[in-house]
Order: sequence, then C-alpha cells, then structure tokens
Amino acid sequence: MTDILMPRLSDTMEEGVISSWHKKPGDEIAVGDVLCDIETDKAIMEYEAYEAGVLEKILVEEGQTATIGAPIAVLVPA
Repeated sequence: MTDILMPRLSDTMEEGVISSWHKKPGDEIAVGDVLCDIETDKAIMEYEAYEAGVLEKILVEEGQTATIGAPIAVLVPA
C-alpha cells in the first residue's frame, strides 16, 4: 500500500485543491497515467502516477484542499 501525496507543483505552493479526479477507486493505474488535476495558487496542473497499481481509496475529494505532503489517495499493488 502506498499513499499518494499532494505534490509541490510550484515554489510558492503551500496547499492544493483537487480540481477533478481522472481515476476512481478500483481503476488500474500505470506509471504516467493522469490521476487528477490540482489547482495551485497559479495554475491547474495534471498529476501523473509515479507507481503502478490499483487506486484503492480517494482521501481528498474534488473541491477539497490538502497541504503539501498530505495523503490524497491510496494505491495498492495490482
């Protein structure tokens, strides 16, 4: 099990808002798949998967805010 963490997408970013999820729990994830869109203080950016597996759980729903490093979802091995 791996926590997917809110990334730092800019030097001034302290938190991000999940704009939309591209995957849902139960979906298989490959490296490079776009998991979600994250709104920062300056832009909306795609967040790509760095590991393969199955998206087990979304911890931060669309429209919710998370600080950098906070878990936003859980990935389990396929």
